[in-house]
Amino acid sequence: MTRRILFQIHWLLGITAGLVLAAMGLTGAAMSFENEIMRVLSPAIVTLKPGNAPPLSPDAVIARASALHEGLRVERLTVEADPTRAWQVQFEAGADKRRGERSYVDPRDGRLLGEPVGAGFFQTVQDLHRWLALPGGPKGWGRQITGFSTIGLIFFALSGLYLRWPRRALDWRAWLVLDWRKSGRNLYRELHVVIGSWVALVYLLSAFTGLWWSYEWYRQGAMVVLTGSAKGEAEGGPKKDKGAPRPPVLLAPAWKTVERETAGRFDSVFVTLPEAGKKATFRVLLAGARHDRMTDNLTIDLASGRLLKADRYADRVLGKVVATSMFEIHRGAIFGLPGRIVIFVTSLAMPLFAVTGLLLYIARRRRKRALAQVQGLPAGGAANTDMLIAFASQTGGAERLARQTAAVLGGAKVLPLSSVDGTVLAETRRALFVVSTYGEGEPPDRVRRFARETMALPPAAKDLDYAVLALGDREYPQFCAFGHEVDRWLHTGGGRRLFDTIEVDGEDIDAERQWQQQLTALGADPMAAEFAPARYGRWRLAGRELLNPGSPGGPAFLIALEPLDGETLDWQAGDIAEIRPANDPAAVCALLDRTALNGTYEVHNRSLTAHIAESVLPETLAGTPEEIVAGLRPLPHREYSIASTPTDGCIELIVRQVRREDGNLGLGSGWLTAHALLGTEIALRLHANPGFRVSEEQRQLILIGNGTGLAGLRGHLRQAAAAGSAGHWLLLGERSREHDAFLDAELRGWLTDGTLARLERTWSRDPDCGRYVQEVIPQVADALREAVGDGATILVCGSLLGMAPAVDAALRAVLGDALLEEMAEGGRYLRDIY
Repeated sequence: MTRRILFQIHWLLGITAGLVLAAMGLTGAAMSFENEIMRVLSPAIVTLKPGNAPPLSPDAVIARASALHEGLRVERLTVEADPTRAWQVQFEAGADKRRGERSYVDPRDGRLLGEPVGAGFFQTVQDLHRWLALPGGPKGWGRQITGFSTIGLIFFALSGLYLRWPRRALDWRAWLVLDWRKSGRNLYRELHVVIGSWVALVYLLSAFTGLWWSYEWYRQGAMVVLTGSAKGEAEGGPKKDKGAPRPPVLLAPAWKTVERETAGRFDSVFVTLPEAGKKATFRVLLAGARHDRMTDNLTIDLASGRLLKADRYADRVLGKVVATSMFEIHRGAIFGLPGRIVIFVTSLAMPLFAVTGLLLYIARRRRKRALAQVQGLPAGGAANTDMLIAFASQTGGAERLARQTAAVLGGAKVLPLSSVDGTVLAETRRALFVVSTYGEGEPPDRVRRFARETMALPPAAKDLDYAVLALGDREYPQFCAFGHEVDRWLHTGGGRRLFDTIEVDGEDIDAERQWQQQLTALGADPMAAEFAPARYGRWRLAGRELLNPGSPGGPAFLIALEPLDGETLDWQAGDIAEIRPANDPAAVCALLDRTALNGTYEVHNRSLTAHIAESVLPETLAGTPEEIVAGLRPLPHREYSIASTPTDGCIELIVRQVRREDGNLGLGSGWLTAHALLGTEIALRLHANPGFRVSEEQRQLILIGNGTGLAGLRGHLRQAAAAGSAGHWLLLGERSREHDAFLDAELRGWLTDGTLARLERTWSRDPDCGRYVQEVIPQVADALREAVGDGATILVCGSLLGMAPAVDAALRAVLGDALLEEMAEGGRYLRDIY
């Protein structure tokens, strides 16, 4: 609850005070090197031209500056020891001004040089930084807004550290290392929290010192803590009495004392001339000082030149050094040039947090809207009364996917994981679990008790077929840990996996599509809309070869696709090609003919025929072409294992032609094997399939599959052959030896050159064989155990219903559950099933 409350306050303040802090950060960065910038921009004003004339006395400079400015009284003077730097004077303010005009002055002749280029700009920047340049100045609402935002910065730094506190808090990588592999929302969060950790201490320093100018009560309290007194250094001289006479103030006696006390060794001297007083304080900036408050403050009687008080920087206690140097601490100058650079960089980074925070907020709102859209989806229905969808959600993402899953499955029962008990599991035959991991391997808040109590013992799940969709964030070492805990818990209780756990990193489109593809095999509507959009590349249908003429099964084709427009050939064995199909052109034309519509009519720069070709065909078309296009639903994608490697120069697929109950060809297979003519442009995108990739260290491969599952296995064999890797196994099942010996010559060629050490083919419809591929496994049990003991990796590719569960059961009978689970966790038992 504490974490949730802090998070809500964190983002609420972020979208209010965040923009103000971004402005304060940019203006603060601009002021970090104000003097250096103006010195570069105004060399003839700030820096004097070389000359041999000695400087005039302070009194002479004051007199000449006043005379050149219509006799206006000089109230402040800055004397520079460096002969190449101009002195500065400040004249008394008029009745309508808070501060008088400033000017640089040439000390050699008292000539006024004016203000440097950019002085007005930096004054505006300073007003923006302190009170947003709003009316009322330091006494207006602007100062209250910046003061509140500064308090907000303290809260952001502290609450941000708490909210992202990693489980391995002593591991500096968990705090400070950026993962540039992330994208989208995950990258925004990575930048926000990691860079936030880098700068948190600096922002706390800036905030606690910035409050010095925001609230008088804060300044007085800090003074008491630091010095024991609420009284600080007086700024400026005594209050002015406009009606009183103004006797001339001469600095000559006092200036001799300054030179004597400093032995002429100083960087600059700053003095405020009193209206009618007898003494003045000379602030002497020490030679080689790191910042402008490293001063010896000398109070001197102006008439006699007698030293009345000497406040030496070296003699000050730490509290007073801090109190008198607050501005220098605020801008980092107390730490010298490195400190100023750090403040400059961190101030410049302030907008990053406003921008990334806003992007995260927008992404969060989108997810909430997406969840709201699926809240009304049916939680139960006759079509899938035996299917349960359970979710464990922290921010709504898991619930959204769970309800979308239920919808495409025809209305399965949807329950939060915390409501799943022994009774529910006993009544369930198939279940899908959509599970988020919160923080570093922790369950979402609402299922903590469930994880602690219910999952402490194995469930009664021996009659349960299940699968898990695990949501997580790869920033954390325990990625998707709770999802895998749920998987192990169900498996320990006797549950049978429908397919391996699918991991989703944030808004991982590839993983969501993989999940949706598996749902199709479980009976989901194959025409259901996509969970997430995708960007497709342009490819060309370059080849189509029938592999099994006369087969009792459906025709299977070797499809070749070549890239267009520079699409890159970049994938690994085991990866997936995702096709965006189109409808049968004849069906599209028939629909247009029935409705007497002109297919060449253009909507959004595309013909009506093109729009309909890529959409789910409606029963009829009604309305204007624009209204028709607006009501169309896009066709779902289809995924195929890649049967080639990039060195082949093209993507090859093995696609079986599917014929639906109504006699029409399947959507994806019909498009690739029949409807698309050779040379037709195909919309295709590649996506990684890390769950079916092998590492370079893995040596012998034991490949098991059936039918068109040969595609994913062929990719691995081609990759192995190209690398000169030998000694692999292939166990492959099909219907008929006479008609279904897919790519037989290529497979026997690998057997001849040693790429394959063992090739076992089964023919389920041949009288002399009559075996399925899983029946080979017990027959090679001894050799299989030996190969696995030597480090072999097992890969299974093929149908979800029938082959994959049967092969898994056969492997467990030969190798044992414990070893197979260990191999799965270590990446040596990989499956691509559909």
